[in-house]
Amino acid sequence: MSKPALCLVLFALCAARAGAQPSAIPHQALVNRYCVTCHNQRLKTAKLELDRLDLTHPEKDALAWERAIRKLRGGMMPPPGAARPAVADVQALAGYLETTLDKAAAANPNPGSVRIHRLNRAEYANAMRDLFALDVDVSTLLPNDDISEGFDNIASALKVSPSFLDQYIMAARAMARQAVGVPVVPAEAHTIVRGVDGGIPLPPGARGGVTGKFLAPFEGDYDIRTTGAPALFAVDGRMVDTRGRTHLTAGYHDVVMAAAGRSLVESEGALFGFIPGAAGTGYASTGTLSPGTTAVGGRGALTAPTVTVDGPFNPKGNPVETPNRKKVFLCRPSASLTEDACASRIVSTLARHAFRRPVTEADVQPLMHFYTDARKAVSGSGQAAFENGIENALTAMLSSAKFLYRTEPPPAAAQPGTIYKLSDLELASRLSFFLWSSIPDEELLTLAEQRKLSAPATLNAQVRRMLADPKSKTLTTNFAFEWLRVRDTASFDPDPYAYPAFDAPLRAAIRREMELFLDSVFHEDRSVIDLLSANYTFLNERLARHYRVPDVRGDQFRRVTLTDPDRFGLLGKASVLMVTAYPNRTSPVLRGSYILENLLGTPPAPPPPNVEAFKENKEGEQPKTIRQIMETHRANPTCNACHGVMDPLGFALENFDAIGTYRAVDAFTRTRIDTSGTLVDGRAVNGAADLRAALLAHPEQFVQTLTEKLTMYALGRSIEYYDMPGIRRIVRESKATNYKFSSIVMGIVNAPAFQSSIVEGAGSN
Repeated sequence: MSKPALCLVLFALCAARAGAQPSAIPHQALVNRYCVTCHNQRLKTAKLELDRLDLTHPEKDALAWERAIRKLRGGMMPPPGAARPAVADVQALAGYLETTLDKAAAANPNPGSVRIHRLNRAEYANAMRDLFALDVDVSTLLPNDDISEGFDNIASALKVSPSFLDQYIMAARAMARQAVGVPVVPAEAHTIVRGVDGGIPLPPGARGGVTGKFLAPFEGDYDIRTTGAPALFAVDGRMVDTRGRTHLTAGYHDVVMAAAGRSLVESEGALFGFIPGAAGTGYASTGTLSPGTTAVGGRGALTAPTVTVDGPFNPKGNPVETPNRKKVFLCRPSASLTEDACASRIVSTLARHAFRRPVTEADVQPLMHFYTDARKAVSGSGQAAFENGIENALTAMLSSAKFLYRTEPPPAAAQPGTIYKLSDLELASRLSFFLWSSIPDEELLTLAEQRKLSAPATLNAQVRRMLADPKSKTLTTNFAFEWLRVRDTASFDPDPYAYPAFDAPLRAAIRREMELFLDSVFHEDRSVIDLLSANYTFLNERLARHYRVPDVRGDQFRRVTLTDPDRFGLLGKASVLMVTAYPNRTSPVLRGSYILENLLGTPPAPPPPNVEAFKENKEGEQPKTIRQIMETHRANPTCNACHGVMDPLGFALENFDAIGTYRAVDAFTRTRIDTSGTLVDGRAVNGAADLRAALLAHPEQFVQTLTEKLTMYALGRSIEYYDMPGIRRIVRESKATNYKFSSIVMGIVNAPAFQSSIVEGAGSN
């Protein structure tokens, strides 16, 4: 045996006797050569001293090594321009670290904890829907929730102040008043219907209009008017003359107003003389519409059409019992049921759902005091006094911390570091707020009360039931819209001179496309890889023209197979391209950073202080392309450490402008756009299709990012280093189903981090 070979064997034997893992030896050489040169006790680059850490036992410094894994997987280290080992060696090092850390975590788990969690605005609104059948816009009642790591349901960010509590009390009064909701007296109703109800579509070929439901509180005559110029106006399928009064029965009615067709040719004034929010444009400065809203279209339109209903006139009979009153008044005082007994039944039943658990006398008695006080405030007896008392009790219930907060207290006398299982009731709340952003329904709550929910078969069946329920749409409109920043499209305001064709209907269509696309992957239980690779989308005529897709007519959205691979998946969606641009131009930096953080889970470091600003083109100077300006910026080695990773990703999408229109020529220089680049792993890309193929070459990285974001949303807390072994396990196990969405959800729900908690304190980390 040669001397070098003998030395290697002796070194391995010594390491084994010392408890080291021989597999760490080749990785230590890589770390010493490529990493320790910067990350050492002397330089302390990024506050990381790798020469102090024991690679044979990375679990001793799990936080530092998890940070290293993220940098290695994202190609962030070694930085571009520095000597780099082979890609396979880097991936092998990351794999070794992950395997070793995962084994250590299995032997010493840490599920983390969330002690107290306030309902955010979306959860509050959904709770009003499920408690009282109220569809309310709580943005007018409650303050904005703080955002943490992209989400508005992170417990540590949901702070409370005295003024904040005042607003919640005022909201409670408003919600209780609407829930009791005494029907209006004749001729007092004034209802405005706007937008398009998904359950009541516009007629085929319509280019705009309104569909919705109108509640007639009494039978009688109603005045119905519209701001549009309807080609068709119908109530319950019957044509109606909007110049006279229409007789309606008490109850709900379907209203359809289809606007007349218009020319697709815009006037020069509409194209070049438009400034958002300016007088005469017809749109407010925000220029936003609700999802699904369809305006007449074009900047020449005055406003989005509406339908106004006044009445009733000449009312007949008794008022209709509205859905919210049916939810509240489960009983009525009678000869066999006293007012107090009926009130107690109402309050107890609603409090059980609001507090998400069985209620006790200690829960109900204070609420009944509020009922009694308000009941006595109205002279005499009868319905008015009884309902006033109920309204006051509901105000107190909605103001209670038992409704506004979720808590998961540890067992009595539990020591710090102790892991404990959540109760079935706590599990029910976690599950309902995760999948529905709302309170548990009767079935879920009953199973939890019976302590049957935590049984694996029952829990899995409930997850599948809840995913199939329309309320799980919040996984799209809450989770995915925040993860992918789709909500930012509402505030994105393109320069009207650079993008004169952008208008409110296009903004609404761009948002609606993403909603339908995400929903198709989630609710059809497709592989989440389809989010990157799907060759279909959902278009109406306005958005199809924007994408240059032919043969799509009308305002109705429909599923369309795409032929241009640049448009496949998320990278071809205008909503993603908009939120990663500036109002007047594209930004390869923003787009590259977005891909790293939101799709690959490897966010770049923040820019250093006093970094030189982007040198915009100036009038009178020879214009430069964004690539030319960025190349000057990247010449600085400090800047290139991040830009060398981000910029090739962003440049691959440069054929799309700031509002997602495809262009081949740069608007400033009139030269052909160059989308070529080389990724950190040496792979050459040229355009969106190449970039997507590069991401799909390592699909598990995208799946891990989605799983990490979804876990954060499910737990309502930040992801910590000790969560990563569990997340990697979910990704590995979901591979057997080709990463179906339901398998990832099931993995999260069945994980210890979701079903258990740890007593905080010494040793809890």
